Amino acid sequence: MLRNPTIKDVAKRSGVSLKTVSRVINREASVRADTREKVERAIEALGYQPNPSARGLRSTHAYAIGLVYDNPNAHYVISMQDGVLSACRERGFGLLIHPCDSTSPDLAAELCALVERNRLAGLVLAPPMSEQAELVNTLIANDISFVRIISSRDDPHDGAPCVYIDDRSAAYAITEHLIQMGHKRIGFLWGEPHHRSSPERYQGYADALRDYGLPLDKKLVLPGRYAFDDGFRGARKLLALKDPPTAIFGSNDEIAAGVLAAARSSGLDVPWGLSIAGFEDSPFSKQAWPALTTARQSTSDIGRHAALQLMAELQRKAGAAVELPHSECFVPELVVRGSTAPPQTPAPRKG
Repeated sequence: MLRNPTIKDVAKRSGVSLKTVSRVINREASVRADTREKVERAIEALGYQPNPSARGLRSTHAYAIGLVYDNPNAHYVISMQDGVLSACRERGFGLLIHPCDSTSPDLAAELCALVERNRLAGLVLAPPMSEQAELVNTLIANDISFVRIISSRDDPHDGAPCVYIDDRSAAYAITEHLIQMGHKRIGFLWGEPHHRSSPERYQGYADALRDYGLPLDKKLVLPGRYAFDDGFRGARKLLALKDPPTAIFGSNDEIAAGVLAAARSSGLDVPWGLSIAGFEDSPFSKQAWPALTTARQSTSDIGRHAALQLMAELQRKAGAAVELPHSECFVPELVVRGSTAPPQTPAPRKG
């Protein structure tokens, strides 16, 4: 007997599709008697316990969900997809991956058509689509189930379930780490402004400077995108200042990698000539030399929790007696590596 048999194991043993197993579990009359008996024997032999989402959904509901994203970071997308897919496999759902243009004026209509055309049970919305009020309202108006992944310090309590990531507190921890090492001039490179994570990470940086009594020098803050080239160009500009920073905080690891390349091209030693920090803990943050100080973001876990929340919402809408889906918070964790070191000055004290 399998330790934790799944609906997929039942389908394999009985030689039928996942959809047929679901129909048997839901006691649908359309299943032939011999097929039903075969599936029930497999359930008994495996010791499979049908989960509430499988029992709560009816044949009129689809058994696939969609993951909608617009993000240039391949590591983020793959990790998010892996997390959502793990939940889908556990609960017997299919997954449709849908990249899109978050700036398109037709995005809401596109997603409504996507759900109808593919008979999707619901959507997991990644940033920045998840942060667009007009899109969210359109989905609600069309009775489309969804769960958002958003950057926020607190649960928005707006009636729509979400997984929220406290980027601000994590950015505060990174900046605080640099300040406590003795850095007083810390550069900050933004990501895309239409991603809510960008202003949240900036606010964490600004809050830490304020709390430690350090001035916020706007010359040390530059706009950009979540891209290596923007990190490289931004760092070259900061390093060309008459009074350059002794540390640079890039809003993600790709930006920080660009900063590292700019430092090398300028003949600076890292971390002694310049300390560098990133965000997200992508694979190349560990593969860079020196490895990057960053904030570890559990993107796969975030995706998995979002998918499970969506499935709980589907159960509720199907009439199952389940608790209302609740929002969940993730706080990226500071990871200190070799790209940061103290300058030869005393650290300021928190005021």
